[in-house]
Amino acid sequence: MKRVLAVLMIFFAIFAFAGELKVPKDAKDPLFGWNVNKYGNLVCMIELKNGKKAYFSSVKSMMDFYYRPWYYESYGAKTVKDIKKMVVQDYLTGKTVDAKKAYYVFGSRLIGPKGDDLVPFANMNSVKMFELKYGGTKVLRFNQITKGLIKYLDM
Repeated sequence: MKRVLAVLMIFFAIFAFAGELKVPKDAKDPLFGWNVNKYGNLVCMIELKNGKKAYFSSVKSMMDFYYRPWYYESYGAKTVKDIKKMVVQDYLTGKTVDAKKAYYVFGSRLIGPKGDDLVPFANMNSVKMFELKYGGTKVLRFNQITKGLIKYLDM
């Protein structure tokens, strides 16, 4: 009985994380100050070790928080080490993905809420489907997204 319960808990945890991102109705992007709910599958989230969650209208906005957490004083983060997890959504499916495991399309024809942005995906199959319609210059992994790239996208 304990094994069955343990297996069910593991499946629940996997599917609960692989669902859609649940965003509060009044969630505001800390960088831009607007409600994030109108941005669909571009919405992403950072959860801090202190329990606070920040929702973003795009990857570009989330990465600004990632590289400058001290700037957002109301969240109480000082460094990247204060971040517990980061979640993005696969643009095509809406399923949540660990931001550090996602693929990001740079240079597509899809424009984010504040201009050029990075479009997140769970796997390369989703990337290839997206590129058929919107193109893309490069596919990046999380560790390839630099502070300079985010600054360039924000120009």
